[in-house]
Amino acid sequence: QVQLVESGGGLVQAGGSLRLSCGASISIVSIYRMGWYRQAPGKERELVAVVTTGGSTTYAESVKGRFTISRDNAKNTVYLQMNSLKPEDTAGYYCTVVYSGIRYWGRGTQVTVSS
Repeated sequence: QVQLVESGGGLVQAGGSLRLSCGASISIVSIYRMGWYRQAPGKERELVAVVTTGGSTTYAESVKGRFTISRDNAKNTVYLQMNSLKPEDTAGYYCTVVYSGIRYWGRGTQVTVSS
């Protein structure tokens, strides 16, 4: 069983920044990929960013150049730095990992960007 706890969401004006954190209940050293997804009301959950153990990253086109995903294995934490936020970034943001063949999700943190 893996528990993921997200934090750092909130209300911010367009153009502002937020930094999301996701703490895992286990060591993440051997977890190959850790990712962030988001889901806006009435929409499907979509991939935002993924980071591998080697530091390789993948981003959704809509966030490239604005968001940065990173991981701190010593703290068992993955981060999502979000800059130049837009109202369309408003969503619940969820951390996810696959461990022993099972995908785990956090409960999410809400990000609201006002225009």
